[in-house]
Amino acid sequence: MVQTNMLRALCRTSGALHLLKHSQRTVPRFGATAAQQRWASSLPMNTVVMFVPQQEAWVVERMGRFDRILEPGLNFLIPILDRVRYVQSLKEIVIDVPEQSAVSLDNVTLQIDGVLYLRILDPHKASYGVEDPEYAVTQLAQTTMRSELGKLTLDKVFRERENLNSQIVHCINEASDDWGIRCLRYEIKDIQVPPRVKESMQMQVEAERRKRATVLESEGTREAHINVAEGYKQAQILASEGEKAEQINRAAGEAQAMLAKAEAKSKAIRLLSDALAEQNGNAAASLSVAEQYVTAFSKLAKESNTILLPTNTGDISGMVTQALTIYSTLAKQSPPKAEISTPSPAEQTSQAAQASTSAQ
Repeated sequence: MVQTNMLRALCRTSGALHLLKHSQRTVPRFGATAAQQRWASSLPMNTVVMFVPQQEAWVVERMGRFDRILEPGLNFLIPILDRVRYVQSLKEIVIDVPEQSAVSLDNVTLQIDGVLYLRILDPHKASYGVEDPEYAVTQLAQTTMRSELGKLTLDKVFRERENLNSQIVHCINEASDDWGIRCLRYEIKDIQVPPRVKESMQMQVEAERRKRATVLESEGTREAHINVAEGYKQAQILASEGEKAEQINRAAGEAQAMLAKAEAKSKAIRLLSDALAEQNGNAAASLSVAEQYVTAFSKLAKESNTILLPTNTGDISGMVTQALTIYSTLAKQSPPKAEISTPSPAEQTSQAAQASTSAQ
């Protein structure tokens, strides 16, 4: 029963002191920055029974030396000997990096600010490695930002903004490892350039856009000419192929027509020879020669002004007699009939051509 009463008294004292601790934390230090006020808040007093909030690490010293780090929850301390020396927040901390001036590689003065995201990984190093962690990281971010901007030209600063952020984070982490602090992200909020530089940049952008428009227009004109040339080329190719096919078809038609004419002429000559071999064939031949003579004589002076006339133009009977004499002489010189054989198409064509020439 006595132990229970003592425990209740300790809990009441701890609760009262805890309220006193929170009231003391709300009192800011005059003349200090927001980061310094956060780290300079009042520390909890040793009440034997200590309740550590979640995501906080309380660094305890025993007789002035580091002893241990209290975990969240219930903890017990020895009065007078133990003392909570530092309270570190394990949450992600957001720090606003003040605006500062930096000079780029091409000697352009820039006004740039940013936001820093960090977290305490080792409360022991954060307590004993540096006096004011937030202030130290802020100053390191500013110096690193100026150093990295001095390596880039103005155009690359805007194009490689993501790479610039990652480089700043890498440089901060290399220096803050001894402080137990890890930089998670760094974001550049705003980059301000001088008014004249801004005007020149706008003029450059306008010139670049005009150039791009001119290039696009020229490419469109080139594509149009290429398309027209390709169309003309295809049209010429199709026209030549059509002409070629037409000539081939015409030649094939003329060849077939010549074969047909040759076959018809061959049949006509064969029929004529059969008719001449019959009775009264000579009389029929005389009649045919006379008709052809009269027909040929009637066509004189119709196609040309130059005319060659025989001496006995009016003697038709003499001309017929002369033609029949020539036919009789050729008939006597012809060899006797052999067995009739069917000639090939090439031979028929050759014979038809010879017959046509001799008939003319």
